[in-house]
Amino acid sequence: MNHDTPLSAPPRRIALLALAVLGLASALFAMRRPLMMSAPRCLAGRWHGCLDTFNGVVLLALAALPLSALVVWALARRRRAAGAGAAWRRSLAEVGLVHGTVPFLWLTLMPGAGAGTVPGRVSLVPLRDLVTMGPLGIAGNLLVFAALGAFAPMRFAAVASVPRILALGAGCSVLVETAQYVLRLDRVSSVDDVLVNAAGALLAALVTRRWWRTGAAEAPSDRTRPAEPARTA
Repeated sequence: MNHDTPLSAPPRRIALLALAVLGLASALFAMRRPLMMSAPRCLAGRWHGCLDTFNGVVLLALAALPLSALVVWALARRRRAAGAGAAWRRSLAEVGLVHGTVPFLWLTLMPGAGAGTVPGRVSLVPLRDLVTMGPLGIAGNLLVFAALGAFAPMRFAAVASVPRILALGAGCSVLVETAQYVLRLDRVSSVDDVLVNAAGALLAALVTRRWWRTGAAEAPSDRTRPAEPARTA
């Protein structure tokens, strides 16, 4: 028996799933107290204290994970029944793209205490705001478009390259910063936010690069080949 044979796909997937579950369990343990503080108001359907707080949005995003997993399963089953290729990968990419991006967009567009009264503020000097962000702020900005960078190239071959993913993350971040300024949400529209958001999308894309490069390589074979002209006798 050859003991040097690498792990097959199912054991590798099980190992990755176990690591994901372990990471999620660790995050839940670390955030159990703030999440439980917002749980009663979220369960009661109250806006204040749930959807307008960081803890409430994170709690709802975590609570929706089983629903997202069910949607992935349903989409993949439908695609496999139709004979489509890469059914699980495409379904996971679509659901992960939405589930991993919408909560962070909600948090970034959440109005501050002086929303509507405080004029918009802009910081265009690169790297000046990184010091004031702190480790937690930098980590949060890296995660804003992480799901976009991880899953968009897996689903859309048109953005399956490092420069395009970086441009996509930066462009989406510019739109968010512009919305914060135009809507006067009592937030600072900073060029550093754009840089960190784009970097987060790029780093996440590098993590999933193996899968979206495989999908891009398979894309030409999925296209319908043009019919050959009939030969005359």
